[in-house]
Amino acid sequence: MVMGPTCGLLLADLGAEVIKVEPIEGDGTRHLLGSGAGFFPTFNRNKKSIALDLKQPEGVEAALRLIATADIVSENFKPGTMKKLGLDYETLKKLNPRLIYVSHKGFLPGPYDHRTALDEVVQMMGGLAYMTGRAGDPLRAGSSVNDIMGGMFGAIGALAALAARDHPTRGTGKGQEVQSALFENNVFLVAQHMMQYAATGKAADPMPSRISAWAVYDVFTVRDGEQIFLAAVSDKQWAIFCKAFGLESMLADSRLKSNNDRVRAREWMMPMLRAHLAGYSAAELSAVFEQHELPFAPITKPQDLFDDPHLLATGGLAPIILPDGPSAGKTTPTALLPLTLGGSRPGVRMNPPRLGEHTQTLLAELGYSDDAIARFQSRQITR
Repeated sequence: MVMGPTCGLLLADLGAEVIKVEPIEGDGTRHLLGSGAGFFPTFNRNKKSIALDLKQPEGVEAALRLIATADIVSENFKPGTMKKLGLDYETLKKLNPRLIYVSHKGFLPGPYDHRTALDEVVQMMGGLAYMTGRAGDPLRAGSSVNDIMGGMFGAIGALAALAARDHPTRGTGKGQEVQSALFENNVFLVAQHMMQYAATGKAADPMPSRISAWAVYDVFTVRDGEQIFLAAVSDKQWAIFCKAFGLESMLADSRLKSNNDRVRAREWMMPMLRAHLAGYSAAELSAVFEQHELPFAPITKPQDLFDDPHLLATGGLAPIILPDGPSAGKTTPTALLPLTLGGSRPGVRMNPPRLGEHTQTLLAELGYSDDAIARFQSRQITR
């Protein structure tokens, strides 16, 4: 739903021709409700869509013709599905030794690889939900972090495999299989907490109850109930902060001399800071922190980002047309990849495709006649 499509999105945004093979009823994310309603338009721009029934031999044959033209095949099925279809790597590499095959799974091969995984499943078993929630209240992160990052690692692996195959002096001329998995991705995310235990002998506490590495690094509730995140993460920043807000007495307090001293003093220091700052508005605090180059952040909801002045000024958002659902045909901004190439953001070349939007064109390019395509449509092999 997200992992494989993210891999394709990255490659598509970076300039590849990406062809999304959908079942004739369409990708299941096209019509999801609630938190899934944004999946398809987010992860499927810059792609072509061909609808094929891979349960029929003619659909598989069309897929094989497509694969014969491809550098990369990316799949996100349960283990064993592609082998049943005759589209697994061992089969395909015999047909095309140069093929790079990216397999996105819940787990890399091992004792868990038979399990069905979801982002939330691996967050729970991989320590991320424990670290995100309060003690005794595990909580998934507020985004599909493992799906998205797992797709990113799949794309990174694909690019590395392309370089290994095609390097002008060291290229092997051969493709290879790339595997990316949700669970291992999650373990990579929490590795810093694993290493914290290895380095200190003390288990990491969940983020809401952790001993912060920084003395001032927290959300403050201020005037009219507004909230704002404020930080001072070095001795220099602490001095600037105290002077900016008339806290010279705290700056002179020997118990608060270093960052580590202040971390140990948080139990009595933070209530004093909260009381001192409570009369300011969030806007006033933002202005002072920005003036003095101190870290701060408003508490922003996702929908507010459509109007973020930085994103609007830097081209971080670009328009797409929604392809499905009650908002089909609506133009809306979407977030672009968080990088520049030669000073430019990779942009939107194609809107998220309608189901089977490119089927006839692609089949014709593969050598199918109009009559053959019409027969495919009549037999529900395609649409």
